[in-house]
Amino acid sequence: MSHETLIVVPTFNERENIPALVERVLALPERVDLLIVDDNSPDGTGELADQLSRDHPQVAVLHRTEKGGLGGAYCAGFDWALQRDYEFVFEMDGDLSHDPGDIPQMRRACLEADLVLGSRYCNGIRVINWPLKRLVLSLCAARYVQWITGMPFSDPTGGFKCFRRNTLKAINLDAVASNGYSFQIELTHNVWRQGLRIVEVPIIFTDRFQGTSKMSPKIVREALLVTWRLLLQNGLRRAPSRRIP
Repeated sequence: MSHETLIVVPTFNERENIPALVERVLALPERVDLLIVDDNSPDGTGELADQLSRDHPQVAVLHRTEKGGLGGAYCAGFDWALQRDYEFVFEMDGDLSHDPGDIPQMRRACLEADLVLGSRYCNGIRVINWPLKRLVLSLCAARYVQWITGMPFSDPTGGFKCFRRNTLKAINLDAVASNGYSFQIELTHNVWRQGLRIVEVPIIFTDRFQGTSKMSPKIVREALLVTWRLLLQNGLRRAPSRRIP
């Protein structure tokens, strides 16, 4: 496998979406590798991923024995990437809501940054197929995170990111406590409060057409509470503890 760029995709019951995702990633003009982290999906996603891996050398599969949550899956994928010396490590949803066509521009942006956020709300709203209620909830969550933590980013809850290798090494992945969508907030805050350089790149987000969303009231509650924990971890500062270069 190439040791330049890796896309980490956690899956749980994404059998309908994975073949199209693999096809679109492998069709990119710049070679990237893909790691599917499957949480023992009962719909056979893991077995299908294994078949795709046998057919395509750029695809690898990491099997977890149970549904351990989004954060745990990503941390396992990041550990896997660090063991193999990848320089650029992406996280991306497995439901085709994130467009693999945005990967090249995000990687180019990461040449001058430590972390690139694919933003749905940078320079306007770029969300397709979401009901108004879901959009308003997401926008309010973004403002809430900004207000509590001081992070200036338009989309702190988004799940399309590109990390530099050294950025991931600067994060104590074993100490990451969040597991739902608040995991996205915690990782970005961890990088930001260290004074590392974070930039946003506009993307178009399209809600899934197949399968069911993993959003739940429990996940929303966790995201609301984690922002206060992060503020305390940062010594009640609403700014990085070190100056951003």
